[in-house]
Amino acid sequence: MKKQLLIIPILLFSCGKKETVGQNDGKVDSAVTIPENSPISVNQGVVSVEKSDPNPTDTLRVVLGDQIIKTISGDMIPLKIQDEFTGENQQYILKIKNFTGKKISGHIEPEHPEMNIRFNQIQLANGDFDGPFGRDISYQIPKSGEIWLFISKSNMASGDAKGRFSVSLQ
Repeated sequence: MKKQLLIIPILLFSCGKKETVGQNDGKVDSAVTIPENSPISVNQGVVSVEKSDPNPTDTLRVVLGDQIIKTISGDMIPLKIQDEFTGENQQYILKIKNFTGKKISGHIEPEHPEMNIRFNQIQLANGDFDGPFGRDISYQIPKSGEIWLFISKSNMASGDAKGRFSVSLQ
């Protein structure tokens, strides 16, 4: 009976969650839960969420350790996003919800031509991964749903990964 009383608040608390963003680089096994449509900032610079567009197709930007996670809606494409790597080992994850197109094309334009940055992987709606790619990607999407584009430095090349960059999607 006591166990059931402890489980009920946990279930009620977990049912109110909207979106979970986790860090999967092996360093930390944790997740941050973010309610939709609410900017959040956590002290010590661990997590910050910014609502960057007041339109109904809200975008979120979450910084979690060395990961920058940007969430957009598939109906926002074509678009151009600008961001910046301030650390050498940062990763940018562009999460595209409700992507219904048959093909996605993208181009990374770094601030400095010698900047070491590329599309490393794509995660498809069915959970499959593909990659690595270069600064350009053109990929046939077999199934509608949520796709992720992973952008970071290439370990096979030299050059600084810090700096501003823009990502154009079509």
